[in-house]
Order: sequence, then C-alpha cells, then structure tokens
Amino acid sequence: MRYGIFVSLFLTLIFLSCNNDDNSGPEAVPPRALAEVAPENDNDIQEFLQTHFYNYEEFQSPPADFDYKIKIDTIAGVNADKTPLSDMVRSTSINISSNQLNLDTDEDNVPHKLYYLSARPTFAELDAMGPNPEIGTYPSVADSVYVRYEGKLLDLTTFDGAFFNPIWFDLAQLQDFSQGARGFSEGIPFLKTGGAPIDNGDGTVSVEEYGVGMIIFPSALGYYNNASISQIPTYSPLLFMIDLFTMNQSDHDNDGIPSIEEDVNGNGYLYDDNTDSDEEDRLRTVRRANFLDGDDDGDGVSTRSEITNENGGIILPYPDTDNDGIPDYLDPDN
Repeated sequence: MRYGIFVSLFLTLIFLSCNNDDNSGPEAVPPRALAEVAPENDNDIQEFLQTHFYNYEEFQSPPADFDYKIKIDTIAGVNADKTPLSDMVRSTSINISSNQLNLDTDEDNVPHKLYYLSARPTFAELDAMGPNPEIGTYPSVADSVYVRYEGKLLDLTTFDGAFFNPIWFDLAQLQDFSQGARGFSEGIPFLKTGGAPIDNGDGTVSVEEYGVGMIIFPSALGYYNNASISQIPTYSPLLFMIDLFTMNQSDHDNDGIPSIEEDVNGNGYLYDDNTDSDEEDRLRTVRRANFLDGDDDGDGVSTRSEITNENGGIILPYPDTDNDGIPDYLDPDN
C-alpha cells in the first residue's frame, strides 16, 4: 500500500540520546492494557458515528454524474437534520488477546467492536438478496480482494489510500499483527463484490454494481501502540472507505484446502490454528499456522496427499480413516 501502511510495519525504533552523563535514552513506555483502551476507543467511535453522516441521499437517488463515493460530514448547520451514521451502521464483536499483538501483557479474548456500513448494496438490499444472490459474493478473511480504498483518522485526516487504481490485498496476510490492518481484513467480508469483470476491449476491465462501504475499528485492530507510523497517533481508531470490485478464494499453502477452511477453531483468526505446533517445537522448526503449512498434522505426509485420490482429485468429505471425527490430514495417527 502507498506510504508502506500495509506492508511490514514494525520498523526498528531509534531512540535519541539524552546527552547526559550516563548517555541513557528515554524510558520506554509500556503498552496500555487492551481492556482499558477498548472502551475508550469505542466511546470515541460512537461519538463520531452520532455526530457525522454520509451522503446517503445521493446513494438513494443517484444524480446522473454520481461517482458512488462515500462523503462524510458533520451533523450541524444546514445538515442538522441528517440521519447519523450511528443509525446506519452495523457492528460485530472481535475478541483480541495480547499475544496476537505481541504484547507483554496477559489478556485473553478482550472484546472489540468493529462497525461497518454497506452503502451499495444497502443493508436492506443485501438482506433481500439472501444467501444466493445473482450478483456479487462475500469474501472471507482468508481471501484476496481487489479494492480502491481511503484510510482516515476520526478527525477525517487521510493517512493512506489507493484513490484511482484498484489494488489487490491478501486479507489473510493483513491479519498478522505486524501489518497493523487486522480490522481491514475483518471488515471487508461484510461487503459484497460486484458482478463478473467485463472486458472493455482496450486492455481494461470494468465491474458493474461493485460494493461500496465503510469500516471503523478500534486501535487493537489497527496499529495500537506502534509509534513508528507518524501519520497515526498511538491507540487511534481507524476508518476506511472501500470500493470492493472482485475477489479470489485463497489456498496459501496450495495443499488443496481453501485457507478459510483451515480456521480449525472457527474464530475467524487464521494465525492461532496450528495442529502440529508440538511437533514443530520438538523438531525446533519454524511454527506455521495450518493455512501456511503443507503438512498440517506433521506426520511427514503432505496434506494434499491425504485428501486426494489416485487421479489427483480432492476427496470430499476429507478422508477420516479411523472414523474418530478428525480428518486424516489433521490426525498424525493416520
């Protein structure tokens, strides 16, 4: 992403010398507790939602030249009668543990609230479409998406964006704490892609009825206490406006199992699913989450080999030779 916001962002912090007799640097500030920051962030987000609105009237009755861009303004003056964002967003709760942010605190499953808005299609239209709509699909946190986006602080200062040309993002990669963008990954699955890409005959493609939305999330789903990003103060909630064009389902380790299916515990976080962590520790090898591991149970037989027939076809449901409820590719006993 531009400005290096969504590439590896944990740069080495260089502390300036204090020029005193012992040549010591400034004292490091320990990170604040998740349980302390989360409610503060949520209060700030709720205040923002209650005092701001977006150009919903243009989305409801699009002018001829409407660009389908979300524009946010304050509810005041001539806009005093506008419907606040708080009446238009939905939310979901995501549990965050301190180890997911590489923090030295000991906190497990602290709830954090993420807010999202679908401006096109609207929530009412999405609800009416049901589970099998003709146009568009929902990506998962494990997939790759093709988007335009703009990132803002709650004071509406822009810190990053791909404003004109869409770019691809690997949402699974963005879940890693070093990226500072887990909220981006967690929020996009509430939006829908557009129709199938259309070849324009000039080397370009277009997508009709692409999804337009917004996500707002607390700092633990962003950069939290990382002070190396000068545009983003520590413990800042973040807001993203997103145009979602299309997606590709991902199989990161090419083992034949879609990455989203390797979320064994079903919590939506891919990096805490590692079936053979004990074996990796015993062998002193690098720990790999299942979606990045071609031998998920560490038995020396590749996952792909354990789920395919002699012709290379995937066997569904995945084989469970001893009928213990654990598929062979996750069961070292097989």
